[in-house]
Amino acid sequence: MARRPATPDVPPDDVVEHIVDIDVATEMEGSFLEYAYSVIYSRALPDARDGLKPVQRRILFQMSEMGLRPDRPYVKSARVVGDVMGRLHPHGDTAIYDAMVRLAQPFSLRLPLIDGHGNFGSLDDGPAAPRYTEARMAPAALAMTTGLDEDVVDFVPNYDNKLTQPEVLPAAIPNLLVNGAAGIAVGMATNMAPHNLVEVIAAARHLVLHPDATLEDLLRFVPGPDLPSGGKIVGLDGVRDAYRTGRGAFRTRATARIENVTPKRKGIVITELPYGVGPEKVIEKVKEGVQTKKLTGISDAIDLTDRTHGLRLVIEIKTGFVPEAVLEQLYRFTPLEDSFSINNVALVAGQPRTLGLRELLVVWVEHRLVVVRRRSEFRLAKRLERLHLVEGLLVAILDIDEVIQVIRTSDDADTARARLRTVFDLSEPQAEYILELRLRRLTRFSRIELEKEQEQLAAEIAELREILADDARLRALVSEEMAEVAATYGTPRRTILLESAGGTSITGAPAARGAAAPLEIADTPCWVLLSGTGLLARTAADELPARLEGARRAKHDVVSATVLTTARAEIGVVTSQGRVVRVSVLDLPALPPTDGTPSLSGGVPLGEVVTLLPRERVVGLTSLAGDAPTLALATVQGTVKRVTSGDVPGNRDAWEAIGLKDGDEVVGAVAVADSDELVLVASDASLLHFPASAVRPQGRAAGGMAGIKLAAGQRVVAFAAVLASQAAQAVVVTVAGASDALPGTQAGSAKVSPFEAYPAKGRATGGVRAHRFLRNEDALILAWVGVAPAWATGSAGQPVELPALDPRRDMSGTALSAPVHAVG
Repeated sequence: MARRPATPDVPPDDVVEHIVDIDVATEMEGSFLEYAYSVIYSRALPDARDGLKPVQRRILFQMSEMGLRPDRPYVKSARVVGDVMGRLHPHGDTAIYDAMVRLAQPFSLRLPLIDGHGNFGSLDDGPAAPRYTEARMAPAALAMTTGLDEDVVDFVPNYDNKLTQPEVLPAAIPNLLVNGAAGIAVGMATNMAPHNLVEVIAAARHLVLHPDATLEDLLRFVPGPDLPSGGKIVGLDGVRDAYRTGRGAFRTRATARIENVTPKRKGIVITELPYGVGPEKVIEKVKEGVQTKKLTGISDAIDLTDRTHGLRLVIEIKTGFVPEAVLEQLYRFTPLEDSFSINNVALVAGQPRTLGLRELLVVWVEHRLVVVRRRSEFRLAKRLERLHLVEGLLVAILDIDEVIQVIRTSDDADTARARLRTVFDLSEPQAEYILELRLRRLTRFSRIELEKEQEQLAAEIAELREILADDARLRALVSEEMAEVAATYGTPRRTILLESAGGTSITGAPAARGAAAPLEIADTPCWVLLSGTGLLARTAADELPARLEGARRAKHDVVSATVLTTARAEIGVVTSQGRVVRVSVLDLPALPPTDGTPSLSGGVPLGEVVTLLPRERVVGLTSLAGDAPTLALATVQGTVKRVTSGDVPGNRDAWEAIGLKDGDEVVGAVAVADSDELVLVASDASLLHFPASAVRPQGRAAGGMAGIKLAAGQRVVAFAAVLASQAAQAVVVTVAGASDALPGTQAGSAKVSPFEAYPAKGRATGGVRAHRFLRNEDALILAWVGVAPAWATGSAGQPVELPALDPRRDMSGTALSAPVHAVG
């Protein structure tokens, strides 16, 4: 540039700035490389030894320096952030607090390193501001920082060269594998899955004692990741690829089970979600899928998560849909199934590398060997120094009078120190230590203590020298410390591992593609059962004989009514008030497969599916199909009626099937054909049966016709129908007792006789006697007519033994052991 003279507005040439031409491409390249280097080494990638990024390492180190141990009170998070930012980390407080929050989140880390107090966020929401939260070190953080004062790692200057900070933490926990890591650098990224501490340390101990162990040997100890949220990992091929090459992927699934969320409806209950997926995100995706018609069969999605019961998402299934098929839809279209890509990139000796499982374990094991060796060297030096002082102190105590004389006759401390070294042959540190000696150490007890300390120091020095001289001894010590860490901080595995080859079923067994379960329940034939204790259920049509036989063997509960229908049809529940209440078969629970142990348990109480009026009870079941047999009803006043099953109002949930007189009620309802026999049993033990053809079908509003002629004060206690083909196998069960006793309080006497022993008579007659009363008996309290074998139960379903079959109809009964509630 040309020189020019200085003017009042222009500075002289010696202070004029010089403009230098620089190539833009070269400048951009250099600046970008510096930026990339800073991001890779100072921000995004963890060190393979302690598994921490610089900001995380500085947070734990500063909290250790502040004394925020697990047994100390919490302090404001803002104070920790401020100290870290001011002393060690020259970046924004937001970045520091975000890193601190992640270290405290149990859903992000398998083994949290910070104990947070307050709102540290959730998978769906961020944390509160640092001025509102408190923190201290978690117990596991002590294992990460223990030994920093024993020269186990190198210290480097901080950003302004005024303080020092550890280059790496001692890390007695394999933090990188246990807690994983995630970060995006320039041109590279890392994403590592968490693992179980006990499994990782078991593999590390095997590697310590067997340095030549192969990856296959280590896989016996580490079968796969163990995610903080639990769940299931479906397919382990990608996991093994990652363990071998450092890159791979696997699928995670939520933990779900099918439950009865209401008596009428099943639902999918989710208790564990894939790693990193929040409940609000799942609910949002479910509702979005329902709106876009991707998901069908879902009526509602509810988040019932709380602090007491933990995660609980309930997805209610619409009636008529198969819950298992709906769950497969949810896995396909919602985050209930998610993928996790593994990219094990970490810094090794200052260089970013992609590491497999064995390489990761080797780096950590070698780090622990270096830490324990340096700790042993430090402790050996300290104990040698202390032993040297103790030996000098013992010399002084043995001849303390001369020591005092030497010190008293010296002009100053330097002279005393020099004379002590000359007279007693001491070193400089020993002489200085004696000069600083307190008079209380001159007692006889102090001498004994010093001799014991001398012996203990000698033993410890010998042990430390043995450790440093023998590599096998050093490795054994490292292995023992690893085992202690696993026992202290280890927890059981949370994530279930499932093998998969092209697909996995809900139960975890391999399933072929395209073999998905049908979404809607098929309209297959089934039986609806009503038990003696008032439970309704449905079962497959071909399973009814096995269930009845199994229930007979188990002697628990009885079937008091059945109706053959289909799964997507409707049936009618007949009540004592003469009403028929419409019930959807799909609203009834399906009994599980018999699997060799048939059971009638698993039904739903009547009150959950049928709304009954006061003092109204259910007396039977009927099909609502147009081609079903007619429905026969009988009342306590002796009236019978047949009504056509097809006479059903299409727009009503309940209607009357018989017009009842005042004080009358229905005692029984059965489906009958013209060839069947109708049977009525009265309270005075008279039994009448006649052909069903004697009762013509009537409309719903009709009141029926006379069925049995009753004596004054008597009533009908039982009504049944016997098929002509089953008359030879039918029996009559009668239970007699006192009419003035409270129901359910008297056992009474029972008699079982063959149905063929009772002659038929015409309708509206008085019938024949079926039971001879004993003393203190004046009425039948219960009766039943049906195909043998018959068995009875109490009010709670417990069995009550009935007497053997008596071929005589007009005989007294046998005393029962307990009151009978139902016979079937």
